[in-house]
This record gives sequence, structure tokens and C-alpha cells, in this order.
Amino acid sequence: MDLLRRLFGPGAAPSDRVALFVDGPNVLRDEFDVDLDDIREAARALGGQMSATRLYLDEHATPGLIQAAEARGFEVVVTSGDVDVRLAIDMTRYAIEGLADAIVIASRDTDFKPALEVANEYGIKTIALAPGSYGRSDALQNAATHAMTLDDVTE
Repeated sequence: MDLLRRLFGPGAAPSDRVALFVDGPNVLRDEFDVDLDDIREAARALGGQMSATRLYLDEHATPGLIQAAEARGFEVVVTSGDVDVRLAIDMTRYAIEGLADAIVIASRDTDFKPALEVANEYGIKTIALAPGSYGRSDALQNAATHAMTLDDVTE
């Protein structure tokens, strides 16, 4: 709750259902040194129940990464096609079907801007979670109702 109020203000109310979508190829890079537990903690800080905790990976993901993510409570979605397309479709579906009250997208890829805009149109709270201040996307930050970095979570 402290993180929720620190990021969104003193009157911030917890969301009932939070869906977390992680763009693995763009976030899990050596240059960012991202911990999946920190990503999950950022989404949980919004309160409520997790309606989705998904990590999207391409076909080149190592079995060790998949196993580690599953051990941390992530549903791993491995796709042979474009990770961005699958993630954006799933995120949009959660918005239009009312499966979440808040959607967190952990990415730095501007391809998710239209999906954030659709979620906003449906009254969903949207949070752009960047792997760090230097990994922040201005387009995602501006399209989401809120933006934060993993540095905000781990401080």
C-alpha cells in the first residue's frame, strides 16, 4: 500500500483485479538487470488480486528462464511469432472483456501504445512499467494513465 500511495497519491485506491503483461525480449536484457520478483511486486503494489501474471517470450528463450519464471508465479507464453502481437492482443482482450481493473505493461516498446489506448477507452487504469529510467519509453509513458520504473519499486 505504501508504494501504491507513493506512486499514485495519498487518495489512491487499490485495484480489484490487476493484469501484468511482461515483454520478455525487451525487458529481460543484461543491460537492465531486471528481477522478475520486482516486476511482480510492482503490479501487486496496486492491490487486489492478480488476474494475470504473464511473461511473453520468443522461441529462443532458454528452458532455465522459462522454469525460473514459472517458479516465480508467472504464466509463460512462448510464441514462435512476434511476441509484441500476441501480448498486445491478450492485453486488449483483457481490457474489452473487463478481465482487469488495472493493466500493467512491463516494456519499453512503443508497439504497445495502441493497446494501452484501447484499455484507457474502456476505463481501465493502465501502468507503463519501465525496466529503468534509461529504458523508459516516452510513448508508453504518455499513453498510460500512470508510469513508473522498477527503480520506483525497489527504492
